[in-house]
Amino acid sequence: MARVTVHLHGVPKEKANRELIEMYSKRISSRGIRIEYHSDKMGVDAYTDYLGKRKGTVIYLDEGGVMLDSLEFSSRVQEWNIAGDETHLAIGPAQGWSSDNMPGNAQRLSLSKMTYPHELASVLLVEQLYRATEILRGSAYHKA
Repeated sequence: MARVTVHLHGVPKEKANRELIEMYSKRISSRGIRIEYHSDKMGVDAYTDYLGKRKGTVIYLDEGGVMLDSLEFSSRVQEWNIAGDETHLAIGPAQGWSSDNMPGNAQRLSLSKMTYPHELASVLLVEQLYRATEILRGSAYHKA
């Protein structure tokens, strides 16, 4: 099984968001998915450079990215697992990504047409990863 790493720019300052990320992180850690926090003092250019040096595929969470429903996202997670390469999902800094700091050929994924604070987007992404693994397991968690 390939590893999926979620990259977060800074540890969430809001306690409720941090606790939710930790809760879902514990649930998915045994499923090959891990969370990696990067210093929020790291500038967006340094963060982007770091991500660009990762082996495998880097997918930037961005409002202009491809939108998937939960079932489509679970299929994508399954594809990442089957592919065997590492997949990196990157939540941007508070100011978001821009064309200046994201590679032109970057893969982008959107959580919604709406804009969310980066800490809340982090919670949504980690919950959707948990949901995807539950869908793939056939559990009753996803009620669609």
